[in-house]
Amino acid sequence: MALYQQQELKIYNSISGEKETFTPINEGRVGMYVCGPTVYSKVHLGNCRTFISFDLVFRYLKHLGYKVRYVRNITDAGHLENDADSGENRIAKKARLEQIEPMEVVQKYTVDFHNILQKFNNLPPSIEPTATGHIVEQIEIIKQILEKGYAYEANGSVYFDVLKFNETHDYGRLSGRKLEDMIPNTRELAAQSDKKNPQDFALWKKAEPQHIMRWPSPWSDGFPGWHLECSVMSSKYLGEEFDIHGGGMDLKFPHHECEIAQGEAATGKDPVHYWMHANMLTLNGKKMAKSTGNNILPNEIFTGDNPNLEKGFAPTVARFFMLQAHYRSILDFSNEALVASEKGFNRLMDAYHLLDELESGSRSDFDVAAWKQKCYDAMNDDFNSPILIAQLFEAVKQINILNEGKASITAEDLAELKSTMSAFIFEVLGLVDTAEAADDEAGNKLAGTVELLIRLRAEARANKDFALSDKIRDELLELGIQLKDGKEGTSFSLN
Repeated sequence: MALYQQQELKIYNSISGEKETFTPINEGRVGMYVCGPTVYSKVHLGNCRTFISFDLVFRYLKHLGYKVRYVRNITDAGHLENDADSGENRIAKKARLEQIEPMEVVQKYTVDFHNILQKFNNLPPSIEPTATGHIVEQIEIIKQILEKGYAYEANGSVYFDVLKFNETHDYGRLSGRKLEDMIPNTRELAAQSDKKNPQDFALWKKAEPQHIMRWPSPWSDGFPGWHLECSVMSSKYLGEEFDIHGGGMDLKFPHHECEIAQGEAATGKDPVHYWMHANMLTLNGKKMAKSTGNNILPNEIFTGDNPNLEKGFAPTVARFFMLQAHYRSILDFSNEALVASEKGFNRLMDAYHLLDELESGSRSDFDVAAWKQKCYDAMNDDFNSPILIAQLFEAVKQINILNEGKASITAEDLAELKSTMSAFIFEVLGLVDTAEAADDEAGNKLAGTVELLIRLRAEARANKDFALSDKIRDELLELGIQLKDGKEGTSFSLN
């Protein structure tokens, strides 16, 4: 029996406002889509928190034994500055400011995004499609929506008819907004003059002469609307209906609301069964903003090169800090919080390493099976990582008591305790053992140093300086490093 059949997972569904038992569309398989970054600048910490939150979801679903197809897009076209069908394309604007091609901007910041998430030990998604790679599919879905009567063309642009859609559907049900309440609060903008209604949103925008990023379409040379790409890529890789759609809380309206409308208009089906939204990150109790200086980039955490920090922190410590709050709660980032998280992380790792030194006995004073289920209960309760971490620290307390000889544990329970700690710390939470990482780094430096000495010895032998050659070999041997000369060259081993 698969682990997911033994555990009842509940997910808070944003569209119902309730925790619901998770039942995937296809037995044993999960389709999950998460809105990725618009790659026009360095990924900020708030984005990182969202992607770490959904990495936790991805990891736990895999841990339960599900075969997960995780799709996370890269927005490299169509995202305008004010998210409301007007202003300049974010990527094109950056390209103009840096005097480079838009795709150079995309490449530069996509690489930065991947590098940062790798440092946080995020698993890569199963598929990472781009908006520019799916222009043809976006044009096709626009045709479908036009044929169904939920869109209209105006001067080369195509807009989704929200009022028409709302006659038979419920636009606003995800965000809890009523269309009739939106209308009085919407002011007409000059750039929206082609729209029938201010609430309508662009499926395709005709490019102005100065607009760099453009593609041919039946309506004009232009570019797709920002909301469209996610509908297209999620349905292409996960189907017209799929299990989980995630993203930041700020995307609930209008982005995700528009995705639902596009999906229902094109296929007649409700595209997503479970909507999940990660909450925001604040800094020193205030919203992060570059303009006020109340802002921090991930690399600044690692180096400590930020006025808000007294020193640098390992990426895994920052990850641990973020996972100490539930993904749906606001999390305040501060130097003091990071210092406290570092101490907690070190306590957790110290206890984990102690497990190898513990001796087993004839009885167990710690109910490992009950504790293990409490760990699962925490994650089954809408991926409640802070409760899971509290349970891990309950185990830390017990490990320290066992180490002091004040309690006993059987060999079987000790093995179960270690395997469960390992699974939840490294596999589910995705933390990194910094002691092992330091050992690996030291090993790499040692190997590099010995290889340098081998090259210097080879040069000495080529110059017939056999005294120096023998000196390098003999002194390395005294240090426990034996050189072995062979047909393929010289290798070494540690004695």
